[in-house]
Amino acid sequence: QVRLVESGGGTVQPGGSLRLSCSASGVIMFRIYDMAWYRQAPGKERELVASISRDGSTNYSDSVKGRFIISKESTKNTMYLQMNNLKPEDTAEYYCRRLGTEIWGQGTLVTVSQ
Repeated sequence: QVRLVESGGGTVQPGGSLRLSCSASGVIMFRIYDMAWYRQAPGKERELVASISRDGSTNYSDSVKGRFIISKESTKNTMYLQMNNLKPEDTAEYYCRRLGTEIWGQGTLVTVSQ
């Protein structure tokens, strides 16, 4: 059974950085599937933050472009989201997902606050 587990969330001050990780178990997937990070802020809909294809090409939402970096280590079945220059509006639960499926992780909370 495929399972995704996020980690790395926490509380950080504005301008700070965090690195989220998404680890997969069950099936080796990152080198053959497209993956993505989503986030959901309180009272808002879940939104796509960044995606990475099987060949490593990346895409970002306008709100995080230039500040976040998505990457993966297929040999470790792990995907990352490096988040720099964090802003209060980045506060949300962050989820990883295998695109094209309803395979999601359980989420990790990021809070950006003084």
